[in-house]
Amino acid sequence: MAKKGQTFKNYSSEFKISVIMDMREHHLSYKETVRKYWEGSSGKEGNYVKQIQLWERIYLEEGAAGLMKERRGKASPASGTRKGRPPKLDKKVEEDLIAENQRLRMEIEYDKLSS
Repeated sequence: MAKKGQTFKNYSSEFKISVIMDMREHHLSYKETVRKYWEGSSGKEGNYVKQIQLWERIYLEEGAAGLMKERRGKASPASGTRKGRPPKLDKKVEEDLIAENQRLRMEIEYDKLSS
């Protein structure tokens, strides 16, 4: 958890891409990559490993363009993106969906038995 007054390092998208590409091209482990790019990071190695894992996941899912997106803060309603837990369904809607799900499962079982 961040402490009051704590500052964080912002890495450029070019740096993130170069780290991930270098790691993948030279088949480096996360720890080897940390040692290469963050010399003298004793004690904080695990934090950098988690950061590289996050960058790699974003790179694999969204490509290099994903590392160029700003991901901090809340999503605005204008952008149409939402963050956090999805809102709960209305009680009546949830009950209807459960009933429909049960009915469909029964139909599938009936079809299996009749064929």
